Amino acid sequence: MATVTAQQQKWLLKKFHTLCARLNMDADMKLALISGYGVESSKDLTNAELLELCDKLNEIANPEDAKIDKMRKRVIAAIGGWLRMIGKGDEGINYIKGVACQAAKVDNFNKIPLERLTTIYNMFLRKQKDAKSVNEVVGKITYEVRFGTDSNLLN
Repeated sequence: MATVTAQQQKWLLKKFHTLCARLNMDADMKLALISGYGVESSKDLTNAELLELCDKLNEIANPEDAKIDKMRKRVIAAIGGWLRMIGKGDEGINYIKGVACQAAKVDNFNKIPLERLTTIYNMFLRKQKDAKSVNEVVGKITYEVRFGTDSNLLN
């Protein structure tokens, strides 16, 4: 029976060659690509190297997938930043994805379309910026009340 690592390598090799075929790469192009890793055969690549190559080739073959994946990561970062700001920074990725799903009114994070992801991302960034601005003003007013100074809030 093959080990998990061997099975994974077999799957990654198949994926690598499928992506190469989809991109109409000939044998010389494949060799040029893998020679950057110091090998002469794709079978000599580690699983991590194969995964990296497959990710790069997939980005070339499916640029829209790469774009939506990047926006998903941005949404996760924006929601995570907002949660940290409000004191709930210890929540995990599933909680963050759940917040995004609630905002988009869908049941699966990967079903949120690109346009909706962009809107959610911008809204959570705006919430953070607005909260920082309000907190600065509140801090100035609190300082004035506490210490009786008269700073100019318009500056």
